Amino acid sequence: MNRLRTAAAALATALVTTFAVAALPAPASAAEVLVNGGFESGALSPWSCTGNLGSVVSTPVRTGTKALQGAASASDNSKCTQTVSVVSGTQYTLSAWVRGSYVYLGVNGGASTWTPNATNWTQLTLTFTAASSSIQVYLHGWYGTGTYFADDVSLQGQGGTNPTVPGTPGTPAAGSITNTSVALSWGASSGTVTGYRVYEGSTVRATVTGTSATVSGLAACSTHTYSVAAYNSVGESPRSGTVTVTTTGCGTGVPGTPGNVTVGGATNTSLNVGWSASSGTVTGYRVYEGSTVRATVTGTSATITGLATCSSHTYTVRAYNSAGESPASAAASGTTTGCTTGTLPKHLLTGYWQNFVNGATPLRLSSVPTTYDIVAVAFADAVSGTPGAVTFNVDSGLSSALGGYTNAQFRTDVATLKSRNQKVILSVGGELGSVSVSSSTAATNFANSLYTLITDYGFNGVDIDLENGLNATYMEQALRNLRSRVGSGLIITMAPQTIDMQSTGAGYFSLALNIRDILTIVHTQFYNSGSMLGCDQQFAYSQATVNFLTALACIQLQSALRPDQIALGLPATTQAAGGGYVSPSVVNNALNCLAAGTNCGSFVPPARWPTIRGAMTWSINWDASNGYNFANTVHNHLVSMP
Repeated sequence: MNRLRTAAAALATALVTTFAVAALPAPASAAEVLVNGGFESGALSPWSCTGNLGSVVSTPVRTGTKALQGAASASDNSKCTQTVSVVSGTQYTLSAWVRGSYVYLGVNGGASTWTPNATNWTQLTLTFTAASSSIQVYLHGWYGTGTYFADDVSLQGQGGTNPTVPGTPGTPAAGSITNTSVALSWGASSGTVTGYRVYEGSTVRATVTGTSATVSGLAACSTHTYSVAAYNSVGESPRSGTVTVTTTGCGTGVPGTPGNVTVGGATNTSLNVGWSASSGTVTGYRVYEGSTVRATVTGTSATITGLATCSSHTYTVRAYNSAGESPASAAASGTTTGCTTGTLPKHLLTGYWQNFVNGATPLRLSSVPTTYDIVAVAFADAVSGTPGAVTFNVDSGLSSALGGYTNAQFRTDVATLKSRNQKVILSVGGELGSVSVSSSTAATNFANSLYTLITDYGFNGVDIDLENGLNATYMEQALRNLRSRVGSGLIITMAPQTIDMQSTGAGYFSLALNIRDILTIVHTQFYNSGSMLGCDQQFAYSQATVNFLTALACIQLQSALRPDQIALGLPATTQAAGGGYVSPSVVNNALNCLAAGTNCGSFVPPARWPTIRGAMTWSINWDASNGYNFANTVHNHLVSMP
């Protein structure tokens, strides 16, 4: 979690030279040479950013509705470049409006300029004489100094021979069609063409350099509609006309793929699976969980029995006949009833309370509104000299800001929140946290010290927010030790960064799966992330969009975690994080999309998870600075969810 401390970060000195150029007359044909300098297309192209750390955002912007965000990290300065054609020996003026610490503008191998601290939009400008017919302009931040923004980037001078967007390709025609594939060909586009993308709706099914492609992996007797777009470094052409084709296998061969699979009718020990009938000749249907057949029926529904209470299951369906078995349907998931949630609501809102001062509104714990169901106190501190051990005291700076706030008053406030049916947990870690649990001794120290703090202050549980490394083996040992002493009422939450929940083999994801029998909620931080692949593995979705929230949450929801263990973590305001802020209404849309398949973006999840737990925000203090807009909007929506 980003504390946004006011202390300055130490930086290595960057050697940057700004080249002064003798005054030359501007060419008579001076014009804008860059493409998409205002990022108003909503996409980066033709800009390219290192590490996939660049994205187009809607706030903050200087003009228009879009700007560039570069999420510089400790190992990547998020360098965004565009290559353009120019006229050698001609003078050019390069400028950009920027915000952030240590933002650089320049030409590779040539002139550059920078600003060390642009808290507001600041214009960087330089002039140079082109030494060749092609140059690469760039913007970048600096290692470990956080996110930068840029808008209205301009290169004024005489244009070279830049390509334009290609012309529209010819309407594709179908060639060879099989049970599982379709061959397509089309007329070439005019202009400069790098390649072609074959679309089915908004999904790219093939990318080729020629004027033909074969789309494979299709279901027998299934209908598909395709169009084609050409692309180059400038962008993508308009889509071609469409062609609709149906794969073979209708009436003969294996049946078509079952559709519209749903999982419902949950009891403590059973789930009902339903689906739409397959095309072709059907003898029956097999319901699979992974590679195991759970039911074989002749109709279009089946009840799976003998399941464990409060357990999650994912099913696919295949039709079969004497010729064989159809491809598997899309997967659908469900959870049996009987989950123990104590006094926690079915859908809830978690917020972090800051035990430090950083520009957000300082608050006594008792000032936290009841719209927050769980309050995570940020943060416990490491005990020097005792690996794994943590302690907690009211921060002296916060105490001073509140006119004197003591540990005794804090204990009373914990009791006050608990009397309102709110839960108070102690968060361990944060962006600047140094707690490390990497041995059995450290695990024991962690459990012992937390048990003491829970007993002393009355905390209901613990939140794991270790952003600087986590050992899943020893953290599991520590948490199981703690739960054995506190009991089944212990709340255990986690706040991994988005990258930590991309793969089940990652430490955080592994820990969540290993302790899912005692885990309460995972509040993934869907911000400060850049662009990332979702569960469809089709696109790198940009943060600060409903697609990003739903496609990345889908990764966790398709794992062995229960939907009631998954929540969406977002910043309360634009100041609360370096990037990834969305309007609270977008959070509500994402929850609706995941729970019911409504209010989605272009990404529509392959299943519905109506028991998804809710949302988290960093932080309550930043929300207070904005009139509690996040809590009021999201909590009211959570209460209304079935």
